[in-house]
Amino acid sequence: MSLNHWLGALLVIAGMPFFFLGMLGLLRFPDAYTRLHALAKSDNVALGLVCLGLAVYSGSLITALKLLLIWLLMLVASAAGASLIGRTALARGIKPWGV
Repeated sequence: MSLNHWLGALLVIAGMPFFFLGMLGLLRFPDAYTRLHALAKSDNVALGLVCLGLAVYSGSLITALKLLLIWLLMLVASAAGASLIGRTALARGIKPWGV
């Protein structure tokens, strides 16, 4: 296996704990706002590492650009989705934990 394959696999594996920690935050945090924060941040980092690893692994510029576009679109979608869910929770009167 070439260096690209090893580096790509290492980056994909490095992204997996972030997905796991985001899922753990979803299950463990006390309210909707902290859960949203945990998911939005960790999933963006995880997907970035996975896409970077797949881009390095593929070795193709076109594939790397497609993966970059996927990651950028997911960054926007994640931020918009978290904002909408947070605003809806606030509009329904769900109080942040500890307030």
